[in-house]
Order: sequence, then structure tokens, then C-alpha cells
Amino acid sequence: MNEHDMPDPEKIKEILDVVSEKIPGLLKELSGLLYSPKSAKQYAEAAATFYKELKGAGMTDEQAFELTSQYLSTLNLGKMMGNFGQHRHD
Repeated sequence: MNEHDMPDPEKIKEILDVVSEKIPGLLKELSGLLYSPKSAKQYAEAAATFYKELKGAGMTDEQAFELTSQYLSTLNLGKMMGNFGQHRHD
């Protein structure tokens, strides 16, 4: 490996400085999106509605619970990515 293959140490330092400044803010923003009271209420309402519909369709408690769990996992990830993207562009 020659000196042309190595990244400039000053550039690496600049990148790491920017990353270290941005990461705490990004983590705080993600936490607010995932754990706000408004989000908790929306997830609870979505879970209850989904569960009731599954039970109404004739599923057992166990089947409805398992599918509701999977649904909430998917919903949570989708909402997190959507909200995070929106806030980053505002």
C-alpha cells in the first residue's frame, strides 16, 4: 500500500468530528419519535384495532396476539423511518 492509497488523516479527523457532533442529536431525535406520549397512544389504538379485527375474523387469542406483535414491530419501524426522514428535511 502506498501513500496515495491512504486517506488524508486531516480529512478523517474532520469526518469524525462532524459525526461526533451529529450522533447525539440524531439519537435524541429518534428517542423522541419512538417514545413520545403521542406515539404511545397511536400505537395502543392501532394495536387494539388490529387485535379486535383479528379476533372478529375468528382467530384465537394466541394467533391474534402473535400477529398483533408482528404488526406493531413493522408499524414501529415504518413510522420511525418515515418520521425521521421528515424531521431531517424540515
